[in-house]
Amino acid sequence: MSRATPYLLYEDVGAALEWLSRAFGFRERLRFQGEDGAVTHAEMELDGGEVMLGWPGPDYRNPRHLGQTTQLVHVYVEDVDAHFERAREVGAEIVSEPQDQEYGDRRYDVKDPEGHLWSFAQHVRDVTPEEWGATPT
Repeated sequence: MSRATPYLLYEDVGAALEWLSRAFGFRERLRFQGEDGAVTHAEMELDGGEVMLGWPGPDYRNPRHLGQTTQLVHVYVEDVDAHFERAREVGAEIVSEPQDQEYGDRRYDVKDPEGHLWSFAQHVRDVTPEEWGATPT
């Protein structure tokens, strides 16, 4: 069980559930709806990892409305290039295409329709922290 779980706020949780499933392959596990039928809380999973989604209320402004990035959710996947193609085919806003990183991952970045930034990666080679200039702890 993961000890840290991202909880992202969406103005339209129901639409986010559908989009994250179609674009990124997340599977819905749980959904709570208000009396009006709007989704107020949901949980999704991908390869054993999870993310929670919620409706924050009327005072919230999502990243798209703010015009700024407010966080980054980093997710490891089995085949980052295939994952990238899936997201692109759905029309996701690609921030950066898959590239090999000096720390041993192959990664791409993408924004969802409400402006949340996601990073998807695949570990492709082992690199020591010293090889890429990090200080080991």
